[in-house]
Amino acid sequence: MLATRRFPSIPLASLGFPNRFQRRNSTAAEPPPAGGHLPSIATSQILRTSRERALRTPGLSWNDDEAASSIVNVGRETRKMNVYQAVRDALSIALMKNDNAVVFGEDIAFGGVFRCTMGLAEEFGRERVFNTPLTEQGIAGFAIGMALMGHTPIAEIQFADYIFPAFDQLVNEAAKIRYRSGGQYNVGGLTIRTPTMSVGHGGLYHSQSPEGFFMGASGLKIVIPRSPIQAKGLLLSAIRDPSKTVKKLKLFVVNQNLDPVIFMEPKILYRSAVEQVPIDDYALPLGRAETLVEGSDLTLLTWGTPIYHCETALHMLADPPPALAPHVPAALRSAKIELIDLRSVLPWDAAAIAESVGRTGRLVIVHEAGMTAGVGAEIAAEVQKRCFLRLAAPVKRITGWDTPVALQYEKFYIPDAVRILDGIVQTLSY
Repeated sequence: MLATRRFPSIPLASLGFPNRFQRRNSTAAEPPPAGGHLPSIATSQILRTSRERALRTPGLSWNDDEAASSIVNVGRETRKMNVYQAVRDALSIALMKNDNAVVFGEDIAFGGVFRCTMGLAEEFGRERVFNTPLTEQGIAGFAIGMALMGHTPIAEIQFADYIFPAFDQLVNEAAKIRYRSGGQYNVGGLTIRTPTMSVGHGGLYHSQSPEGFFMGASGLKIVIPRSPIQAKGLLLSAIRDPSKTVKKLKLFVVNQNLDPVIFMEPKILYRSAVEQVPIDDYALPLGRAETLVEGSDLTLLTWGTPIYHCETALHMLADPPPALAPHVPAALRSAKIELIDLRSVLPWDAAAIAESVGRTGRLVIVHEAGMTAGVGAEIAAEVQKRCFLRLAAPVKRITGWDTPVALQYEKFYIPDAVRILDGIVQTLSY
């Protein structure tokens, strides 16, 4: 066993919370808040809750006709939104600016079970926003046909857990139509929206994370946003992927921009994650990861809801609660952890992850789906190939268990902050 490495000091303020001296003085004057000092989704420093921070979102580009204002943020306004409101805003913009766009799925005309389509049927008409029968295979098949005819279908599968009846249509048809037709046709104009990940009590039929099942299906994209700003920008990019203007090709060209997108929205974030969201039309890049916290000692990679559990784990590492302090060596508390949001699971930003791990020498991957054959397995294999000589510890995966998502004990299934902290400590101590 190698000796534990000592790490340089890191100011706690750089992680967005006060140091011990500040906290000791503040708590002496008043009792701690009911939720404790650790961040929750509502108090996350990752969320952009001011207009200035929202307009400085990395990678944001404006989709409007004002050339001058597309360069600067002068005159841009934001509005407080949660994730479902941001999704609704993106759908409204897509329908307003693209006459070929249609939105459909189970209960869509009524607003959907998570209210993401509230009022769209009244605003754009029942011919463009409409309900479907309860048949996921039929929804996907109908959407594929519309995309082949030049429309821009935005279809919803009510829960990601029920996307499996549509698996054949998505994997055998949507993903392969371009190859099958020799490049003459594609369904790149297709976007499938679906709520995903745990909700706290959804259990085996409403809390699954099925993104890994699509990893081997060449011809699909998978995108998972973490917040309202990300949800709106990435959804508009998915709907308007460059393929949306291409109907036929004379030559077969391997081009991922011609692939349809499965857009998975973490359902517990629909109401809990709130940001100031630009009200104008904008886009965020697909296929690119985003570094949320810079570091040099370990790379912490995740996507969707676990982003916030990872943020909490970083706070606990730097200043562990009394009950956990004996399990967090003092020499590790000053470690600089680089937190990365993958955002696009397929294709994933291998270059950015390899660059980060090449600097830090350590990688911890967190996802809610089970470990066996999960997305983390693919990432770990690729990182091992690219960064083998630079790794100071084995790649660590912190995931759900290889069981159905527990109904009564869902809290023990998901990788929470304590499990993530334990994985970080193990990796730093290797």
